[in-house]
Formats: sequence, C-alpha cells, structure tokens
Amino acid sequence: MSLYITSLNSGSNGNCYYVGNEKEAVLVDAGISCREIERRMKRLGLSMQKIKAVFVSHEHSDHIRGIPSLIKKHQLPVYITSATLLNGGLFLQKDLVRSFTAQESISIGALNITAFPKFHDAADPYSFFISCNEVNVGVFTDIGLPCQNLIHYFSRCHAAFLEANYDEEMLENGSYPYYLKKRISGDRGHLSNKQAVELFRKYRPAFMSHLILSHLSHNNNHPKIVEDLFTQYASGIKIIVASRYEETAVHFIAANDSLPVYTAPFQMEILF
Repeated sequence: MSLYITSLNSGSNGNCYYVGNEKEAVLVDAGISCREIERRMKRLGLSMQKIKAVFVSHEHSDHIRGIPSLIKKHQLPVYITSATLLNGGLFLQKDLVRSFTAQESISIGALNITAFPKFHDAADPYSFFISCNEVNVGVFTDIGLPCQNLIHYFSRCHAAFLEANYDEEMLENGSYPYYLKKRISGDRGHLSNKQAVELFRKYRPAFMSHLILSHLSHNNNHPKIVEDLFTQYASGIKIIVASRYEETAVHFIAANDSLPVYTAPFQMEILF
C-alpha cells in the first residue's frame, strides 16, 4: 500500500502536513484554521472523511492554532502529550484527547505512527515517522540540532518533510534583534539550510524518492535559494519547497527498494 502526502501550509504563519493511504490519513499539526484545511484539501481532491487523527508536535501557535475547531467539528482524536496540552493552553473535548509515548508505534488503520523527541524550545517536542507496510514518511521540522533519532528515521524514509528554515548569511545580516537570531540559530531553534542539506547528503537512503523542504523563514530564506541548494545533490530525488501561502500538490510515495538493516541506538546525541 502506497502513501499520499502534501503540505497544506508550512511556515511561521501555520503548519499542517497530510499523510495517508487510500483509506485513511492523519494530519501532523494544524496551525491553520479548520476552514482553510477543508478548502485546501478540497482543492486537492482529498476527503476530510479519510482523516482519522491529528498528531501534535509541540505547543507553538503555528502548529496548534486550528486544532480546537478542527477536532470539534470533525470529532477527530488528537494525539498530544500532557506537557504540550498544558503549555499550549488548549481546552479540548476530553474524550478526543489521546496521549503518546516516544518510540511506541500507534496504529491508525494501516498507518503506524511513531513519535521521537527532538531539540526545540518547547515543553515536550516530537517529530513523527509514519509507515504503511513498507513505505515510510517522516515529518521533521522545528529542530535545533540533528540527533541520532533523526538520523535513524531519516535514513529509512522514502519521503520526508524536512525543515530548511534559514540561510545563515541572511539571518546574520538581517534585521532581527540579536536575541532572536540566537534563538533561531541555537541548539533548540531551527535547522539552517546548511544543516538540512548536510543531513540530506550524508544520510538519505538510496530509495528516497521525495523531499519536501519545509518551514522556510519568510525573512531569512527564499524558496529559490533552498531549491537550488538541494537540487545540486538530488540525484533523481524530487525536491519540493513547501509554501507558507498554499498547499503543495499531492505526491504519491511507493516502496521502490528494501529497507537497510539499521541498529543505531535511540539517543539525543548530536551528530553534527
């Protein structure tokens, strides 16, 4: 069974990522309104009826803004840790709230979703690895530094949403105050283009087919810079730059090779 993926929005103004098969789907984060999620999915020919759950990465408003109205209207379970729920100030229908534990797989129909911790300035932040049979998709954004967990899961992905938040020179020479520049570039901030392409070059698997570059800064990055940088090293992998204004096309992800044997330990060790 293959997977279908799209970014419904990606950036500091809102993040929402769709991963599903022919029968069911999940959203990772809902930082845009319920109405806008519905509109964008309709334009793509995707049915809201297929969405069976929402998984929440952390409590920042650009990831949770649309959750209350979305889950209330569609009666969707939301998978969120207690720390994220508390720090996000969310008041949700109790019977729709589900918790999750790092490294434990949750089954949503034929989809299996595994959360793992990441470096970010939030209370209890996670990235997600979504599998269906032999097809794997990762949602890896809002990351200050790469760690062993990220390497482990990225190296198993047929497709991934990967943060490329800022160009280092643009951030350094830009108008942001010093404290904000330090926060963005710090070890619990965001991945730079340089960090993201280093991860891509070193650890992408031979069977990766799609890379959706995500969460670009409006002021400290540019889609063409990111696209040109990654295209140099794509070697046949389709490079897509997610927009902060509209949805991407729906991309079909299929297994095209067997997975490698990988036995790295789960730990928050910084790789580079």
